[in-house]
Amino acid sequence: MDITIHTVFLPHEDPEASLAFYRDTLGFEVRNDVGKGKMRWITVGPAGQPETSIVLTPPAADPGITDEERRIIAEMMAKGTYGIIVLATPDLDGVFERLQAGDAEVAQEPTEQPYGIRDCAFRDPAGNMIRINEVRG
Repeated sequence: MDITIHTVFLPHEDPEASLAFYRDTLGFEVRNDVGKGKMRWITVGPAGQPETSIVLTPPAADPGITDEERRIIAEMMAKGTYGIIVLATPDLDGVFERLQAGDAEVAQEPTEQPYGIRDCAFRDPAGNMIRINEVRG
């Protein structure tokens, strides 16, 4: 079976702040920007990987979601437990320094994990957890 990851979705509360983080701090390409105000769907992705995208979406925009569900989503976003993505790089220390210099919220400095990886973690402007694994060649 030949399956790849094409698109993942992460919520945003402030489209301009999220766009700046993914474009300017992480260096991702902006592939699409649809909508207005807080109701914007922004597609970004790593340069050189056009087949892999992250869609930054307004949380709970679905009209079928109840007010209670919207409240729960907002609470989970505030804790950093609603949206999580794991990225990878061969230069963990360089990426960590760039993100830290860009005022990203550090959740964990580069650490050797007991399960065999070295990683770090940040939160994006919407509170999404961004974990970055070091790829060793």
